[in-house]
Amino acid sequence: MMSQRPSGQFIAYGCFFIFLLCIFTSINEFRFESLSKFCRIPFPLCNYTTRSNSSNIENSSSNDIRIFMGVITLPSKYGRRQLLRLLYGTQSPVGAKIDVKFVFCNLREDNTSLTEDQKLLIALEIMRYDDIIILNCTESRWETDHKSYAYFTALPDMLNSSDGSDDPPYHYVAKADDDIYFRLQPLVDSLVNQPREDFYYGFVVPCERMDPYKRHSFMSGMGYFISWDIVEWIKSSDIPKKLPMHGAEDRVMGRWLEDGRRGKNRYNAKWAIYNYPGSPTKCAHELVPDTIAVHNLKTEKQWIHTMTYFNVTQNLKPSKFYSI
Repeated sequence: MMSQRPSGQFIAYGCFFIFLLCIFTSINEFRFESLSKFCRIPFPLCNYTTRSNSSNIENSSSNDIRIFMGVITLPSKYGRRQLLRLLYGTQSPVGAKIDVKFVFCNLREDNTSLTEDQKLLIALEIMRYDDIIILNCTESRWETDHKSYAYFTALPDMLNSSDGSDDPPYHYVAKADDDIYFRLQPLVDSLVNQPREDFYYGFVVPCERMDPYKRHSFMSGMGYFISWDIVEWIKSSDIPKKLPMHGAEDRVMGRWLEDGRRGKNRYNAKWAIYNYPGSPTKCAHELVPDTIAVHNLKTEKQWIHTMTYFNVTQNLKPSKFYSI
């Protein structure tokens, strides 16, 4: 005997019941994972789907910008790393996938500046966050002395795919100080229509200069971006080997690109990137809404002022577990 097909009235009631369940779940913010997933799946009988509040990862596409940001820091700056993890981890830029890593030199036993508790904390950070790169270099009084060269030349071996794909792992790679705060959505918006090859982005110096193509121009070491093909060129070219970095690595980077005729596509993000107001430099001005990054944040008071100005906690959701 053939089974009877469900009547149209039964199907309608079923769809309506599912619709009510999904709405009820959304309004009351219940966390029934199985039901939430069910409500996001197209139902064949009534062709109904709820609007998904999925993460950027779920909504990402092959056209999204891929950015790798290396924050050059020191092993002792545990508190600064925790602050930056909060600031970058609570931002969800649309149209990009951004990975942030903290970069410092190797932890050798003869490094007398490194204490046992620092080595312990760093090991725990790696276990918990997996966001630290330890390079084969030696820390010095210049945080960037040789470290930037070691950083860029290490990335191709670390990040390139082993499947022979021609697609770069990232479109842009950043070198950033640990006293600069990037607002990721404005950063992405400024990059979305830019070239993804032979590209050099940042704050051109000296401060009064606006033309990034002028001879001996270079991007400030506070935070600059280069395209992946330039990263690979730094590793393979003899030019960086003949002109090693000492002290002012940002100036040396500009020399590399000039001598190698690289970075033909340049973008000067001035004055959306600038030093914190009151800094003893011409590169400073007051905080403004269309900011991409604020540099020279040296004190807790300066960080708090900057975070308050940009209202970094505006997306805090109400909950019965706290009252702020």
